[in-house]
Amino acid sequence: MIAKMSEEEQLNYYREQYFRERKKSEKLAGRLADATRSAEDLQGKLDHIKNSAVWKASAPARDVYHFLQRTKDRVGNYGSPKGIARKVRSKMIERKARLQHGSASFPTPEERKVQEETIFPKNITISVLVPLYNTPQKFLTEMIGSMQAQTYRKWELCLADGSDDAHGEVGTYCQALAAQDPRIKYMKLAKNEGISGNTNECLKMATGEYIGLFDHDDVLHPSVLFEYMKKICEEDADYLYCDEATFQGNRTIDDMITLHFKPDFSIDNLRANNYICHFSVFHRSLLDGMELFRSQFDGSQDHDMILRLTSRAKHVVHIPKLMYYWRSHKGSVASDINAKSYAIEAARGAVADHLTQNGFQNFEIISTRAFETIFRIKYEILGNPKISIIIPNKDHVEDLERCISSICKLSTYDNYEIIIVENNSITDEIEAYYQSLAGKAQIKVVRYEGDFNYSKINNFGASFATGEYLILLNNDTQVISINWMEELLMYAQRNDVGAVGAKLYYADKTIQHAGIVIGLGAHRTAGHTHYRVAQTNLGYMGRLCYAQDVTAVTGACLMVKRALYEELGGLDEGFAIALNDVDFCLRLREKGLWNVWNPYCELYHFESISRGLDDQGEKAKRYNEESANFREKWAKALAKGDPFYNVNFSLDRSDYTLKLEEH
Repeated sequence: MIAKMSEEEQLNYYREQYFRERKKSEKLAGRLADATRSAEDLQGKLDHIKNSAVWKASAPARDVYHFLQRTKDRVGNYGSPKGIARKVRSKMIERKARLQHGSASFPTPEERKVQEETIFPKNITISVLVPLYNTPQKFLTEMIGSMQAQTYRKWELCLADGSDDAHGEVGTYCQALAAQDPRIKYMKLAKNEGISGNTNECLKMATGEYIGLFDHDDVLHPSVLFEYMKKICEEDADYLYCDEATFQGNRTIDDMITLHFKPDFSIDNLRANNYICHFSVFHRSLLDGMELFRSQFDGSQDHDMILRLTSRAKHVVHIPKLMYYWRSHKGSVASDINAKSYAIEAARGAVADHLTQNGFQNFEIISTRAFETIFRIKYEILGNPKISIIIPNKDHVEDLERCISSICKLSTYDNYEIIIVENNSITDEIEAYYQSLAGKAQIKVVRYEGDFNYSKINNFGASFATGEYLILLNNDTQVISINWMEELLMYAQRNDVGAVGAKLYYADKTIQHAGIVIGLGAHRTAGHTHYRVAQTNLGYMGRLCYAQDVTAVTGACLMVKRALYEELGGLDEGFAIALNDVDFCLRLREKGLWNVWNPYCELYHFESISRGLDDQGEKAKRYNEESANFREKWAKALAKGDPFYNVNFSLDRSDYTLKLEEH
């Protein structure tokens, strides 16, 4: 058959065969990387246990140790005296935060009067939808009471009741309230249609321009509708959400067990998990031509809806205030996702439908160790683009050799070149190493002879690149994930993505880099989140376990399209030593692009080995000068705050510690 083909047909045939086999290879490489990562995690835990003093003690003591180890894996390493002190301090902060963000945050009588008398430039009714089903009297009373306590008065509460005959008191109570307050609308359903069906019936009663979604056993902050109206009027917001907390059963909202302070709208975070959740309010025009809830996604119907509506929204606004209180009780998703195990598959289906509607194909959606409904998404690699890896170097032959060797021996992606940018080395050893690389077609050494300027060196190296994509890589790194290039490329290939960064570890497997927050740290320029936490840590709300949008990623391992790099003029050479990567990422953000941090691209980073630390002498002076330049150049962005790091977090710490109001 092949013999009868024309030359062009044969070429196309073999090209198709090549890409088909490459896809198989990519999947196998990904599975191997996952298996290797899992094996290393398990071996590390086993070694730690067996080398401990507790292991050598008696069997009962060993059982206690295993329990502590499992606890440590989820919340971090608190074994040392410093760690214990940190845990105690953290608990104290949490206790104060609960008071600060609970009922103590409710408006005073004076504040309530001001809010109630505020006249907004837009005359808007907000219809809040609540599907009822066998709702306990206490929950029902508190839920409706929190609506009636709203300081913004132009609302309607739409109640669709699917309760069974044994819970007739639900309807009796709601009908009595509706007779007293015309803003409350009640409908008894002929039969229970489930969460989606009952909520859709609520929508039929709604007359408001904006729609809000409220669960029958939860509580709203009295000022939440007022805060939303401010953003609707000031920023023309058409989709709004706030921070939220879970509280326990029959207790008050001050018994909060989880405080979720969220980032501003982040599409990759939302695809990985429904971080928006409560309290969603949106312009009803976003629903034009489609259902509110779709019954095939019952259990995760809100995630499906949020993905669809935010894709249509022109301005999604996050209110960084804790204004929704989600009740955790037996049988609720807030208490245990396994109480509604079908929600896991529904969530996976909702994300899959969203990705398909947005043109993605052949992706994988995998539950992570953080939580069943926190997902890792593997995107299909399109084509076989060439990647140019740029590595600045001066001397340090052992570091460079380790870096190059790990790339060549471990990487499963084969279409790459390495460009070593030699910068004024003086040792014979490094020259000998360069000579040993002379016969390797994928590696070339180019010589930059000016003074050390990280930005200039990388820009110089990029001018020799022949790949479609660039990776800026420090010489003091070492590859861990064998499919590290694929993990970067699957995001960098998207048209809406700028830079993509990796999860970097110190030699002791504590985290060096997990995304950059502007304004963080003593210099108030930029800092790394989850700095120095253990590899096994899940991160704040599981954030170390899924790819997410960040303001910046470190230039120690950063992938970007070469065309984008050239369009921006590369790194700003005014930042010779520090903050050039953050500046570059901020310029990508100005273009409306997402910068993504992917925890499944893992490398060691033996930071500052090459050039030493910046905390003393001339280097400290130079760093301070560049920090001042950065603060001046990005003053507006710094004043506004990092959109992916909630304003309620302290800028003095990298571990998502809440800041406390000063009185």
